[in-house]
Amino acid sequence: MEGETFLWLIRHAVVDGVTGTIHAPDAPADLSDRAQLEALQRHLPREAASYASPWRRTVETARALGLDPVLVGEFSEQDFGDWTGRRHDEFAATCGDAYAQFWNDPARARPPGGESFEDQVARVRLGLARIGAGSATLVVHSGTIRAALCIALDLTPQAALRFVIDPLSLTRIDRLATGWRVVSVNQRVA
Repeated sequence: MEGETFLWLIRHAVVDGVTGTIHAPDAPADLSDRAQLEALQRHLPREAASYASPWRRTVETARALGLDPVLVGEFSEQDFGDWTGRRHDEFAATCGDAYAQFWNDPARARPPGGESFEDQVARVRLGLARIGAGSATLVVHSGTIRAALCIALDLTPQAALRFVIDPLSLTRIDRLATGWRVVSVNQRVA
């Protein structure tokens, strides 16, 4: 990859759904925080390429930011397989050891029919390789941003899961000729 790449990673807006649920790809975004969307829009580069996960909440957030993103499947959230659409408290109460075992090693464990965070990191690495030189905005998920930070900082997936990535936050990383640079993480712009 020739040239430097400057990435503005935005986590999508809060999901318009039941809190504590592993939301499906078609879960909508709650775009009611107009002040934060406008603040984010002011912080984005004007002539940047735009990318997003193909999931509904990221596409809706990107459009609310005035973007027309290229949809990149590699930027999708971690696939929780059979657990998608169900609530965490339900799992804790009914799934016993299977749910507890997953959280003992969430970087490597795979939910039934799903993927591990390590799998997501590998997938995000492929997606990042597709982005050329210049400035780019990515409207994606918290897991996608953690995966990008894992790659940029050469962290273990277990360590990357420690990052907090809030809805409508901005994370800035750059891919330079000499390696990656992290400019900011989980920034709430005003």
